[in-house]
Amino acid sequence: MANSTNALLQHYVKLTEFLGHALGPDYEVALHDLTDKNRSIIAIANNHVSGREIGAPLTNVALSILRDKSYETSDYRLHYYGVSINGKDLRSNTMFIKQNGKLIGMLCINFDDSRYRAVSSQIMGLCHPDIFVEDVVRPQADERPEASLTVRSSPEKFRNSTEAVAADAISRELEHLGVTAERLTSDERLKIIAALEANGIFLLKGAVKDVAAGLHCSQASVYRYLSQLKSGHAETRE
Repeated sequence: MANSTNALLQHYVKLTEFLGHALGPDYEVALHDLTDKNRSIIAIANNHVSGREIGAPLTNVALSILRDKSYETSDYRLHYYGVSINGKDLRSNTMFIKQNGKLIGMLCINFDDSRYRAVSSQIMGLCHPDIFVEDVVRPQADERPEASLTVRSSPEKFRNSTEAVAADAISRELEHLGVTAERLTSDERLKIIAALEANGIFLLKGAVKDVAAGLHCSQASVYRYLSQLKSGHAETRE
């Protein structure tokens, strides 16, 4: 764990350690200091859940929260979908740490239910033949409302570098448009940059360089697109 320069956040460092022990190994507890968005994690317990380390950056969801300022009207966000570095589904929760009305940190708890799913499958296997479990039980489990919501919503991605955060965001937008970076038109590239800006990707230092590389264009082009978005113009030239 690392020490924070903010006295209020320093109290949460010890709370992070305590919650990690109290909740158990299936719960990761991560403390973010928003002073440095590129290396925001200053304390983390049970980090095997997401695979991150101290010094990992803010996630795509955290950046989006900063951009839409939803923290101004809420003190926390509960039960949203996350995906660990190794692809495990997580149930995530975030508390907004504020000081004099200003957001200074986030305390996040991510729950990995994979051990419980395994036990559930074993129990159902004791009750039914394997063919019944495969054909009936598991398909019914996948029809839960929260499961369908998981498919539709964009999950929180846990990463250890800002480059990976930007790459995830670009990949998601390319998939949404059904195109590859090599074949982007100017209008498509502008749409992607607009989506990245709206989701807070450019709050990260060095994001322009990472986005330019991911979209196969120059950093100057990215700055030009951003300028056009701010001025409200949609026309561009490469």
